[in-house]
Amino acid sequence: MTRGGAEMDVHAHDDKLQSSSDAQILRAAKVKNHRALIEATLKTLAELGYANASVSEIIKRAGLSRGMIHLHFGSKNKLVSEAAKHASERYHAFLEHCLERAGPRAQDQLEAIVKHDLSEDVLNATSVRVWYELRGAIYFQKELASFSDTRDERLRCILFRLFKDLSLRYGDEDTAKEKAEDVTFAFLALMEGMWNDYLLHQGSFQRAKAKRSVFRILKTLFPDHFDLEGAKPA
Repeated sequence: MTRGGAEMDVHAHDDKLQSSSDAQILRAAKVKNHRALIEATLKTLAELGYANASVSEIIKRAGLSRGMIHLHFGSKNKLVSEAAKHASERYHAFLEHCLERAGPRAQDQLEAIVKHDLSEDVLNATSVRVWYELRGAIYFQKELASFSDTRDERLRCILFRLFKDLSLRYGDEDTAKEKAEDVTFAFLALMEGMWNDYLLHQGSFQRAKAKRSVFRILKTLFPDHFDLEGAKPA
């Protein structure tokens, strides 16, 4: 290989490295802007509500130009939908983490779900306002329903499995299935009621009392597995 050829190879290699570096920078910027727009959308929904969550308000909080919304999402409606999906996925990711830490017993996992949903990380002014704003917006964007439905399929299936596991200790297969279905429905309604109470009475809402109330009901249904503090120890 001639010296000139070697120099050309070096320059080509350098250009390739520079091109790869530039591509990485562009990808990182795209991810950053994408996340900034989603977080800004959720913040705008919480602070101003769905009706006032204009493109101008969102980009102001994101610190980006108006064109970024169209570049990353195509439209405001698509952005709101993606923000709703992001909030839902974040909820479930944290829930799965709590369930993994809880261990395999059904009563321990149910205790983890109660404490997860009533924790400050999940039940706070921002998340509650966003959730209810998204539910109200279903009338304008039908696709939002799957991210704010009380009967979320993933959570419902988890609860049904756990309640059926416990119900089998108190009855036969058919009885346990019916009981688990009823308790799952009632439990979801109960937890939504807690979120409603928090929304309306944030200043006086008592997390400890809310948890104790839920565990009292679970204790009535499954006396061998719960007390007022949560799951009974093994």
